[in-house]
Amino acid sequence: MIVIENVAVATVDASDTYHADGHVVIGADGRITAVGAGPAPNGPPGGAGALGGAGTPGGAGAPGGEGTPGEVRRVDGSGCLVTPGLINTHHHLYQWATRGLAVDETLFGWLTTLYPIWGRLDAEIVGAAAGAGLGWLALSGCTTSMDHHYVFPRDGGDVLEAEIEAARRVGLRFHPTRGSMDLGRKDGGLPPDNIVESTEDALLATEKAIDRWHDPSPGAMLRIAVAPCSPFSVTERLMSEAAELARRKGVRLHTHLAETDDEEDFCRERFGCTPVEYAERLGWLGDDVWLAHGVHLDDSAIAKLGATGTGVAHCPSSNARLGAGAARVRELLDHRVPVGLGVDGSASQEAAHLGEELRQALYTARIRGGPAAMNAREALRLATMGGARCLGRQDELGSLEPGKLADLVVWRLDGLGHAGIDDKLAALVLGPAAPVELALVGGRPVVERADLVHADAETLAREAVRAHRRLLDSDR
Repeated sequence: MIVIENVAVATVDASDTYHADGHVVIGADGRITAVGAGPAPNGPPGGAGALGGAGTPGGAGAPGGEGTPGEVRRVDGSGCLVTPGLINTHHHLYQWATRGLAVDETLFGWLTTLYPIWGRLDAEIVGAAAGAGLGWLALSGCTTSMDHHYVFPRDGGDVLEAEIEAARRVGLRFHPTRGSMDLGRKDGGLPPDNIVESTEDALLATEKAIDRWHDPSPGAMLRIAVAPCSPFSVTERLMSEAAELARRKGVRLHTHLAETDDEEDFCRERFGCTPVEYAERLGWLGDDVWLAHGVHLDDSAIAKLGATGTGVAHCPSSNARLGAGAARVRELLDHRVPVGLGVDGSASQEAAHLGEELRQALYTARIRGGPAAMNAREALRLATMGGARCLGRQDELGSLEPGKLADLVVWRLDGLGHAGIDDKLAALVLGPAAPVELALVGGRPVVERADLVHADAETLAREAVRAHRRLLDSDR
């Protein structure tokens, strides 16, 4: 059991309950047993296991450690805020190996530059990139991440397995998607022909990935989704049959949509309709679908997403980095569209810090709609409950409530960077990136005192640098 006390608590429950001085209690099963104001029911804080004390990861009383069964680890959260763990709803982990390239290009120019390099990926490179990306996400307050991987070079080995092993190494809850591309340049698509699959191969590999990896059980650490890449890299047949496959297997659907004006033009010229009309035509609207970006949506498109429960992964920093535009998040929320946050691939958003996306989301909304367009609580909700809804995990994740999985973050907010900000939610969202004092996934520590518990950050960095250099120096 873990008891966190003397801490501000942002529950992100249906009433947005906030305790300026509260507690969270986590049971031995990795689920939350109590949340409330004041001290926890079992007495005063302190003793072994308080932050800075003897309760180090793997030590006595730590979940997964060798302590006596029933022993309590007490955490003194003075100066901290505890929130649900952040949920990253859109990423391309392999792109950590190609950060800092094509920095002044639009999306289509950026892709044209990087596709040939990505065609040389292999499992070793993807594993190293994923390890660095997931380790950095954990240090930024993320406890659950998806990944959209759609580049499968023929001689690259099992790249999906490589990133799944990286997630296990870091300790994050993981929702990788088996992506695909079957519309190469010779057929009017954007990617080079040597990195696309046949439609049949893509569908077969996707079904095999679901059968091998997907865990539908409660509390699952690993779930698979189906994710053809985009309208400009995937045929209509693959899009429609992928949706049929996902629904037959009971898994979720993800793709890029309405990210740029170039994509809007492509869809109108090739399909005679807007991206959302195209998605609707192919069965890609529904409460089992979440779409990446959703920047260029008119009123009709937003209404369709709201009516069908189709989610959107909002990626404000990536959209700004590529000059794609600013999503209409206020309007999406007003139409009850599930909206989560995503850092997107590290080659289009080198910071890749999910905690900082809270501020970016708030700023983006206010640039479009003024100071009333979004507040700090709404920004936190995007990154927690909004993300849980996109991934179909809202009954288990996204808020601090009894019975939910103990995926949570204790943020340290009493240092110099946050000094004088009395409102801890404002400090978290509007202040500088807050250090993660403690992050739990299913009650198990993955970050302690801004350090990874299960992996070594310096080792992950060295491996990522080697992968980057080998990829760029390769003449394969």
